[in-house]
This record gives sequence, C-alpha cells and structure tokens, in this order.
Amino acid sequence: MFCTAEKITIRFFYYFSPMNRFVFMKDYIRYYIGAKTKHDIHSPFVFKFVTKVLNIKAKDELTDETEKLRKELLSISDEITIRDFGAGAANNAESTKKVKDIVKNSAKSRKYASLLYRIFRYYNVRKALELGTSAGISSMYMASAMPHGRLITVEGSPEIAKLALENFNRIGFKNISQVVGNFDDVLKEILQKEQSFDCVFFDGNHREEATLRYFEQCLPFVHNDTVFIFDDINWSGEMKRAWQNIKEHSSVRVTIDLYFLGIVFFRKELSKENFVIRF
Repeated sequence: MFCTAEKITIRFFYYFSPMNRFVFMKDYIRYYIGAKTKHDIHSPFVFKFVTKVLNIKAKDELTDETEKLRKELLSISDEITIRDFGAGAANNAESTKKVKDIVKNSAKSRKYASLLYRIFRYYNVRKALELGTSAGISSMYMASAMPHGRLITVEGSPEIAKLALENFNRIGFKNISQVVGNFDDVLKEILQKEQSFDCVFFDGNHREEATLRYFEQCLPFVHNDTVFIFDDINWSGEMKRAWQNIKEHSSVRVTIDLYFLGIVFFRKELSKENFVIRF
C-alpha cells in the first residue's frame, strides 16, 4: 500500500474538525502521490535537506526523557480549564479538557517532533521562537537540540502554560524561556527585544489572517539562514491560503511542503522554488 497507517492517522480526529474524512483522505492521497522523493530533486540545497535531515532515522537519547513524559501525560485524566485563542475558538472561549486529550490532540507526534529536533541540529539553531507551547512536547524536542542555545515559547492559555512549565522543570530544561499571553499582545515586544531568530515555529492560531500577520511581524527579524516552520498548513482552507501567500512572498526563497508541516528558507543565494516532498 502506498502509505502507512501512521501517516494517515497522525492527529486523525484533530484534522477532521475543519474537513470531513472523505475530503481529508482525498487531499492526503493527492499529496502523497504527487510528492517528490530524493530521486526527483535537483536542488543541491533541498537534496541535502532530504538526505541529511528528513530521511535520517537515527535515534537520539536526548529525547528519551521527553517521550517517557509524553507516555505518562497520555494516562492523566485530570482536567484543566483552558482558554483558546486559535481557530475554532469563539470569543476566546474557555473549556475544560483532560491532560491526556490535550497531549493526544495538540502535541506533535514523535515522528514530527524528531524532525524538528533534526532541523535544529543540522542548521545549528541557537535562538528560536515557538508560537504555541501546548504541553511543551515540541518545545522539549527543540530545546534538546540546542543545549547551548535558547528557546522562547509563547502560550496564550495560562493553565496550559502552567502544565508545560511543570513538564520543563521535571526534565530539567534550563534553556526554555516561557512567555504567557495572547500572541497579539506579546509578539511585538519579544521581537523588538530579541531582534533576530535562527528559527521560528508557528504552531498557534490557525487562522489565515493571524498566520499571515505573525509571519509579516517576524519577517524584519530574520537573517539569511533563518528557518520558519509552519504547522498544519493543510488543516483548513484558510491555512492552505495562508501557506500559498507565504510561498509567493518576495522574501521567501525556498519552501518545502510536508503536508503537515511547511518549511521556509530565506537564503538569498537560492533560486525561488517550492517543493512538495513525501514524508
């Protein structure tokens, strides 16, 4: 069969909130059939990304503690009150969710969290920004890849931020700085204070307007080697349009579409190209 059960079931029910199952399956199958592999790629830069980052399966012991914690969190039925500022939220509505459901539905799977780790290691990321902490699984993967660097992670919901901080402290991360607040209220101050980032991971508000606004806000603070990573680029029609606009932006040189993640490079020495790659 052309795709594994793992690929199809990643955050399965989460993805079917904006799209019905039939539409999702058609969309994913179209991606999988049309996506390129390393044998189809003629760009040396992208070929190196595929062979040295994307397709590397080496296990790293630095992330074992995070996976042990994930397993424990998936068994916790305690409920916490959260405030949702993202897509699907009505007037910053509050709701109650079990810890295990937050981790199951919002945390990056090991496959994609490991990819974030490899991207950070390969491109020698030293200062990064994450918009959308959730339980902190992806934060800990990224922080593990930059022991001498610093990750600033922003979470809008105070109770989820508290959960993430407890997780960081349990494993002993000292290189994660947490900011609690609505992205609209805190992002400008963070950018002005830090001035530049090696990587920005956009994993929060999945609305078209908000995604493009945060993208534009971060653009003045990139350098030639900065990497932007966007989560859920095919989550909805809005996110598809946002991703298309990002690809077409004059500052963007190379984009890589992995269906669930979109990766953006700004290197001026590269020709402007967009790649859809199987992962």
